[in-house]
Amino acid sequence: MTVLKSMRFCLEIAAAIAFLPATAGAQTTSWTTDQSAADADMASGQYQEAVALYERAIAAAESGQPDAATKAQIGKMLVSEGNCFLKLHRTADALAAYEKAAPLSANPATAYFNLCATYYNTGSTAGALQACDKAIQFNPNKADAYFIKGSVLFGQGQIVNGKYSLPPGTVEALNKYLQLAPNGAHAGDVKQMLDALK
Repeated sequence: MTVLKSMRFCLEIAAAIAFLPATAGAQTTSWTTDQSAADADMASGQYQEAVALYERAIAAAESGQPDAATKAQIGKMLVSEGNCFLKLHRTADALAAYEKAAPLSANPATAYFNLCATYYNTGSTAGALQACDKAIQFNPNKADAYFIKGSVLFGQGQIVNGKYSLPPGTVEALNKYLQLAPNGAHAGDVKQMLDALK
């Protein structure tokens, strides 16, 4: 083989290799590119753009038969998408994203806690309690889940025979928060609630 033919052969191989990512692996890797771009958009406050990229990445990742690792990434993207929806004041969409994320996530406690906090912030106490219990089930050390649960239950208390009566589990949830986060952001609020019971 002459030098010229050898060089031409090398160039053809290089061109073929350069062409491969655009064809052979495109379907399996394109969604990860969109995921990375969406993460960057979210970090820079471009929430609408991030949502569009997450939607595209999730759809691509769900196509075919996603394995466990891909499902975990889908769950992660759904949580991030839900966070973007909250920033865009699209609460219903955020709740739907977190609901869908929870069974797919490698760490379901995060999705359930986000549900818990979002329901709490919108005044849906039943949804908050249910989601908090799920978050605690998957991560018994999630202090803020105990805070929200305890706060909701405390708010459901009633005066019975001149005494403030609380639903079962209220004091336990508040004390568990203090046990896990004695200097946490909500420690002062929890202590006030417990002191009020005395």
